[in-house]
Amino acid sequence: MIRRTDRPPRPDKTYTPRPGVYAILPLQNRFLMTLEQAAQTEVQLPGGGIDPGESPLQALHREVMEEIGWRIARPRRLGAFRRFTYMQDYDLWAQKICHIYVAHPIRQIAEPSEPHHATLVLSASEAIATLANDGDRMFLQRYLG
Repeated sequence: MIRRTDRPPRPDKTYTPRPGVYAILPLQNRFLMTLEQAAQTEVQLPGGGIDPGESPLQALHREVMEEIGWRIARPRRLGAFRRFTYMQDYDLWAQKICHIYVAHPIRQIAEPSEPHHATLVLSASEAIATLANDGDRMFLQRYLG
């Protein structure tokens, strides 16, 4: 059973499973994050949905590149959580199944190509204080030990 974080599902909604991959990216004593400035402004772990026919690792590399423009190496899966949310960009009530990895940032080779995303470099305390969802925060705190 995958642990649920955030709010429980609403009984009046039907949720579509939406598997995704997200990365904790330590860079010296700081962490690479993405700032999404769409319907809401949120600090998030870089990552996103796994497309049909795509492996989780392919999705992780693609999503990190789209959201922060970095190449990564040696991803290692830490675990997963799920959350029930409304995804405004997709007009979708989703059960997000979030697989969390830690990976080594190699270098930034481009600006983010995902609309409304910017790269942030935050200290551990800044990241924990500003991450938009409880699951991301939980995994970063576990990683920090």
